[in-house]
Amino acid sequence: MVGLSEGKLLWTPTAAYVERARITHYMAWLAEHRGLAFTDYQSLWEWSVDNLETFWATVWDHFDIKAERRYDSVLSSREMPGARWFEGARLNYVDQVLRHRGDDPSCRAIVYASEGVPTAEISWGELRAKVAAMAASLAELGVGPGDRVVAIMPNIPETIVSFLAVASLGAVWSLCSSDMGENAVLDRFTQIEPKVLIAADGYRYAGKPFARGAMVAGIARELPSLKAVVILPRLEPAVDHALFPGAHDWSELAARRAPLAILPVAADHPLWVVYSSGTTGLPKPIVHGHAGITLEMVAMQALHCDLGPDDTAQWYTSSGWIMWNAQVAALASGASIAIYDGNPGYPDLGVLWTFVEQARVTVFGAGAAYFAGCAKAGLKPNELADLSSLRALSSTGSPLSAEAYEWIYGNVRSDIWLSPISGGTDFAGAFICGTPILPVYAGEMQCRALGHKVEAFDESGHPVIDEVGELVCTEPVPSMPLQFWNDPGDRRYRESYFEVFPGVWRHGDWIKITPRGGAIIYGRSDATINRHGIRMGTSEFYRLVDEFPEVADSLVVDLEFLGRESFLYLFVVLRDGATLDDRLAGAINVRIRQALSARHVPNAIVAAPAVPYTLSGKKLEVPIKKLLLGHAASGIANRDAMANPTSLDWYIAFAAARTAAEEPAATG
Repeated sequence: MVGLSEGKLLWTPTAAYVERARITHYMAWLAEHRGLAFTDYQSLWEWSVDNLETFWATVWDHFDIKAERRYDSVLSSREMPGARWFEGARLNYVDQVLRHRGDDPSCRAIVYASEGVPTAEISWGELRAKVAAMAASLAELGVGPGDRVVAIMPNIPETIVSFLAVASLGAVWSLCSSDMGENAVLDRFTQIEPKVLIAADGYRYAGKPFARGAMVAGIARELPSLKAVVILPRLEPAVDHALFPGAHDWSELAARRAPLAILPVAADHPLWVVYSSGTTGLPKPIVHGHAGITLEMVAMQALHCDLGPDDTAQWYTSSGWIMWNAQVAALASGASIAIYDGNPGYPDLGVLWTFVEQARVTVFGAGAAYFAGCAKAGLKPNELADLSSLRALSSTGSPLSAEAYEWIYGNVRSDIWLSPISGGTDFAGAFICGTPILPVYAGEMQCRALGHKVEAFDESGHPVIDEVGELVCTEPVPSMPLQFWNDPGDRRYRESYFEVFPGVWRHGDWIKITPRGGAIIYGRSDATINRHGIRMGTSEFYRLVDEFPEVADSLVVDLEFLGRESFLYLFVVLRDGATLDDRLAGAINVRIRQALSARHVPNAIVAAPAVPYTLSGKKLEVPIKKLLLGHAASGIANRDAMANPTSLDWYIAFAAARTAAEEPAATG
C-alpha cells in the first residue's frame, strides 16, 4: 500500500495556460498602469502584503469596482480588530454581481439541477428580473436598510435570488440550510431579530422527501420580531398553508414586474451574518460588510480561481456552508455558476460528474472528503462522463491527501489544474489558495493569497518556514468581520482570534509554509497531536488508515493536556464483514510506524460504529477529545449542528466506561 509521495510534481502550466490566466492580465496591467514589473508569483505576493493599501487599490481599479462614490482612503486603521477599509465609499455588492451581462437573455447565469429535477438554466436577464421583483415585494413588506431577512432554504436558484434581493435593499441576509434542526436555526436567528423569514417547505435528499413545514412554523412562532413569512413550496403535496396564516408565496412575489433599484450603502454596511460551526455554546454571529466582501471575492474568484466570462463554476455545497456564498460570488467575475441540490452519492457517486458534463462546468470544487470518497470507491469519472470542458478542480473543508491528488490525476484528467484552498467562514475567504501560473505538487497547496500576510508562527510568535506552526495573519484583510452581532466591546470577537497573539489573527489551524512558497494544512491546531514534543496533524493519520479496505472511516484523538502523558486513541469504523482483530490492528500500527514514526503509533485502536460530523462535514475531533477528558456530555457539542447526532451516544458511553475504569487508580 505505497501511496504517492508528498511533494511530487504533478502539473506544470503550459505557456498558453499562463498567458490566458487572469492573474497574468493583472500583472500586465500593473506594469502598464503602475510601472510595477513582477516575474514570479512570490515577488508579487511579497509586494501585495508589504503594500496593502496599494494592492487593494489596484484590485479596485483593475476590476473597475462599481460604486456611487469612491473611497477616501483604502485603509485608515490597521488595528485588528477594528481595521477600517474603504472609508467614504458608497457601493452595493449586488451591483458587482449583476453588472457583467446586463439584461442579456441569451447568456446563462445559473445552471441548476436537483434530485429528480432535470438540468435547467436561468439567463442573466431572468436573474435580474427576479431579483428586481423580489426586492420590490420585500420593500412593500417593509424591508429596508439594516433590517434582517433570514432564510431556511436549500441550494437552489430561489435562494440566490432572495439573497441578492435582500442585499440590493441594504438589508442584512442570513441563511440556514433546510436540513438544520429547529434548535440550531433558532440559536442563530434569535440573536439577530429578523423582520422577515423566507423558507422552503422541504427538500429532497437521497431520493427521499423531507417535509419542513411544521418545523418552519415552529421557528416562526419563536421569532417575535418577524413581520412577515414567505414560503416556497418545494414538495408535493404542497405545504399546509394553515401552518402559516398570512404567509406570502415566494413565486408570486418573484413574478411581478419591477425595475431593478440597487441601493448604494456605506463600505462598512452589513451585508450578511454567517455563523461559526456551533459545536459548543451559541454560534458566533459574524458580520461582514459590502466593500470588504466585494473586494475579497472579486480578487479571489478572478486572481486565484481564474474565473471569467467564459467559465462555468460549480462548488458542490450545502446552503449552510460559506462555500455557498463563495459560489454566488463567482457571478461577480462574470462567470456562470452551476448548482446541484441533493446527495452527491445518490443514486451513485457519478451524479456530480454527470452534472459537470451536462452543465459544461469548467471549474469544479467540492469538499476534500468527497474526492477521498470517490477515490476509496474506485470511481473513474473520466470513464463515466465527458469531462472535456473541465480545466480546473478545487477542494476545501479539510486537507486533501497526496493520495487524493494521485487519484484525481489518474482518474479525472491528467492535464488538470488542481488548486485546493483553505480559509474559513470567519472572514469569508481563503488564506491559502491556488494560482494558474505555478506548478502543482502532491499534497501541497500552491500559495498564500495575495494581500493576505499569512505566516506559520512558532510557540514564541515568530514566523517559521518548513516547520509546522500556527496559521496566523499579521495584517488586516478587507473581509475580516466588522463585528459579531450584539457583541459589546468586541469581547467575543477578540477572544475568538486575538487572545493568543495580540493584534494578530490566529486562525486555529496548523500550517507549514514550504521553501517554495506553498503550504500544507495539518488540521485544527486545537485538535492536532503533540507527542513527546513532536507535532502531528490528524490528517497524517487519516490518509494512512484510509488505505485499508476494511476501514470505512476513522477518528484520531490524543488526550495529552496540561502536562498529562499522551494517550492516543484511533477509532475506526469498519466496513460490513470486517473485524478489528490482531492482524488488522497490527497492520495499521506497522503502516503508521513505517510511514510516520514510532511516536505516531496509537496507544489503542478501537472499533466504533460511526464518526461524528458537523453539518459542514468536519469531524468532531475536539468535542470527542473533551468528552474523553471528562467534560460533561451536555456541553461538548450542539447536536442540532451535527450531521449524525446519534453517533455521539456511543462515545459518551465509551467515555463513561473509561472514566469508571480510571477511578480506582486516581483515588488509590
